[in-house]
Amino acid sequence: MAHTENHDYLPRRSRGRNRRRRHTVRNALIVLAALLVVVLVLVGVYVASIASTFNDKRQTVDAGIATEQAASDGALNVLVMGSDSRGTGQDTAENKGEDGERSDTMMLVHVPEDRQNIVVMSIVRDLWVEIPGEGERKVNSALGLGGYPLVTATVEDMFGVNVDHLAVIDFEGFNGLTEALGGVEVCNPTVFSSGQVNPSYFPQGEILLRGTDALRYVRERKAFLGGDFERVANQQRFVSAMVDQILTVDTLANPQRVMDVVNAIVPFISVDEGLDAATIAGYGLQLNGIRSGDVETFTIPHGPPAEGPGGASIVLQDEEAMAELRQALQQDRMDEYLASDDSDDSDGSDGSEDAGTDPEASASDAASASGSAQATGSPGGQTSDQAGDQASEQATDGPSGSGPAATGSASTQAPASVCAGA
Repeated sequence: MAHTENHDYLPRRSRGRNRRRRHTVRNALIVLAALLVVVLVLVGVYVASIASTFNDKRQTVDAGIATEQAASDGALNVLVMGSDSRGTGQDTAENKGEDGERSDTMMLVHVPEDRQNIVVMSIVRDLWVEIPGEGERKVNSALGLGGYPLVTATVEDMFGVNVDHLAVIDFEGFNGLTEALGGVEVCNPTVFSSGQVNPSYFPQGEILLRGTDALRYVRERKAFLGGDFERVANQQRFVSAMVDQILTVDTLANPQRVMDVVNAIVPFISVDEGLDAATIAGYGLQLNGIRSGDVETFTIPHGPPAEGPGGASIVLQDEEAMAELRQALQQDRMDEYLASDDSDDSDGSDGSEDAGTDPEASASDAASASGSAQATGSPGGQTSDQAGDQASEQATDGPSGSGPAATGSASTQAPASVCAGA
């Protein structure tokens, strides 16, 4: 009898314990599911808010791009331009030195089909190219001759690939972006100053760029022997540094910071009609594994500087080198192209390459010759482009000054040795 009671008792305890375990597991799953729902809702609210902000505030332009043909898979090519526009009614000769809108910055961003890296190719603005329907001109003249559709067509002819999207940022947008990011830290290899009034001073080493100082840094060319080549190199340094800063956990994991950046930049950025929030989100998912080390920047091949019609400064093309680049883009094998280029550089060749074809080389040349050069312009006559540049640079000077003494936005933070190899 006692044996029977013990036998009955033990299973009942076991059954009760199993029921409690099942209830505990079920309750835990319910709590986890509830927490997951809350997290997803919060994330969804932020994502929807960012998407709504982008779509509501973005400005669209006719870029001559067939929206339905834009790449959703396959290789992706985005033309990025920096405009000197001051806003509606402000792009006049009185304000800028010449009428109309110009672009000091032109980059083709290529993302391969495997979405494993990003290649950013700078185009020197004085490059002498064939502009469809206009003959041979400087590449930056396409904007004034036929607007964004002509720029798109010109770039497509140059590279032999379709441009899928266009993004244009103006002066105010550039200032807004750097302020929203809290400034961008750049490794500056060459001491120089920029600005006719209350000039900004850029020491050698790690510097923090924001607002007007950042704009002057990427636009300055007269302080260097390399001129526009060094301006392009500085633009590449800035873009690389900005990508380093944005593609961090601190930024990407902070929805409010992402929202701040979107709110600051979107009102001043113009994109083609096909580049909406949903499209960007799709690209974002495809590129979620990209980090700053996966972004390559370089200046497209070109020949030496020369004198064009009317004595204007132009940069000739290197047709053979451009043919190799076009083929690599068309066949989506930029990795091989860049690896081959790196191999050629390591060989040292014969050292006879013109300094104008290598912005990094011109940087070192300019450093020894210009020192703390002030942006006072070149001696002698100016081309219309140079005059427009000077007027544009003067227009960025604020009445209260924007140098380090006024804002502290371009102060030295590390010795120049930090910039080794920059």
